[in-house]
Amino acid sequence: MWSAIAIIAALLGLTIASAPAGAQQVLSPYRDQQFSKTRGRSDAEVGELRNGTGMGLARAAELNGYPGPRHVLDAVAAGQLLVTPEQNRRVVEIFDEMAGRARSLGGQIITEETALEMAFRAGTIAETDLRRRVSRIAVLRGELRAVHLGAHLETRALLSAAQIGRYNELRGYKADSEQPHNHQRH
Repeated sequence: MWSAIAIIAALLGLTIASAPAGAQQVLSPYRDQQFSKTRGRSDAEVGELRNGTGMGLARAAELNGYPGPRHVLDAVAAGQLLVTPEQNRRVVEIFDEMAGRARSLGGQIITEETALEMAFRAGTIAETDLRRRVSRIAVLRGELRAVHLGAHLETRALLSAAQIGRYNELRGYKADSEQPHNHQRH
């Protein structure tokens, strides 16, 4: 038994001794993605694109007093935000339209990203093809962001200043008077 341990120790010693002094193995943060169906995309990112979730794309609106329809609906369902039945109906419509368009665009992005990755995997991509594919993906991602931001814009137009203030309070944001560039709605 001691001879087996000595052999293993010797082998480990040789491996360690053969590494250059001060060298460290630098692992890629993407190493786990090499085995996913859509290489280069995390499972979480693919899921968000498929499901049409926000992915932080509307932060510019959210942080500046433009409520998100999903969060408004959640606050209403929790009894924390009061809206009229008509406001609720319209926010549901805005959310459903946004989610449908976002899922469609997300699917297109996944398709385009997969095609790009497959071209690299096959070793067949050329500069012109690369630029065309990347430009298409950028346009789709821009459209996706506009869909999410547009839903915030539409939702804000439905709500009173008091409702927006309550929403911001529920979300943990400062009151409008404490935020820079205060733009009064009503």
